[in-house]
Amino acid sequence: MSTRSSLCAAAAVLIGALALAEPAAASATPVAADVFTLSTGRIGAFLSALTGLIGSVCGGMALARTTGGGHIAAWASRNGAVTALVTGLIAIAVGGTVAATAKGGLGTGNGLGGAYVALILGLIALALGRLARTRSHQTR
Repeated sequence: MSTRSSLCAAAAVLIGALALAEPAAASATPVAADVFTLSTGRIGAFLSALTGLIGSVCGGMALARTTGGGHIAAWASRNGAVTALVTGLIAIAVGGTVAATAKGGLGTGNGLGGAYVALILGLIALALGRLARTRSHQTR
């Protein structure tokens, strides 16, 4: 997967999360949701947390400078830092949007817990991407 493909996939996740955003006046009072109920907040938080997790893994692989292991390891050593930075920013943006627009607290089914996880994973991805990028520039 090239960097261009990664950016396109990350943009699709961002657009999809924003397109699924719930209107502001949809519900007046937050009601505790069932465990299996999927709301737009939960979907957006899940997708942004998944994006942050992918960025964290790519940043970790780029920082470790994995050798061998096939095409994925070779790709991650070349493009992992940039992918981690981009996906970290997307995870923070979407997770912050879900956290800011969630009505009610944790457990109401609005995706607030997932948004917090996405923010943390996005920060981890940014930190790992920055470290890998700095290390690659120092060795040149």
